[in-house]
Amino acid sequence: MFENYLKLEFPSIPQNVGFARTIVATFAAQLDFTLAEIEEIRVAVSEAVSNCVIHAYPKETGIIKLELRAEAQCLTITIQDFGVGIADIEQAKQATYSTQPERMGLGLVFMESFMDEMELISKPAEGTTVVMKKRPERGFANAELSRSS
Repeated sequence: MFENYLKLEFPSIPQNVGFARTIVATFAAQLDFTLAEIEEIRVAVSEAVSNCVIHAYPKETGIIKLELRAEAQCLTITIQDFGVGIADIEQAKQATYSTQPERMGLGLVFMESFMDEMELISKPAEGTTVVMKKRPERGFANAELSRSS
């Protein structure tokens, strides 16, 4: 069984959104994802890291932890900050909700729709952790074919 992992820690500055997106896409390429699936992963990671930069640390630079795990045809992405946290997770998941009126409030919606699973854990004044999972569609199809043979 194939298994690999990566752990990174970096400052919550806008330049690192693209960096995280590129690292995750490169790591995801180890699995049997299509280009469209890798683009969905890139968008979800961009949204998660952007949320850390914009919302978790609105007045300062903080730390973002990124953990990637590839195992059994599943990519697990964990993004953690130690910022302001989310008081009401259900409200934050609503389309168009944002703590900043100039923002569209679609980040969590995109993350949930592009990934197979998403878990959001947050405590005010302690930070937020997002765990996202994605399985390659064709990897799943290949596994189903080999089981039925």
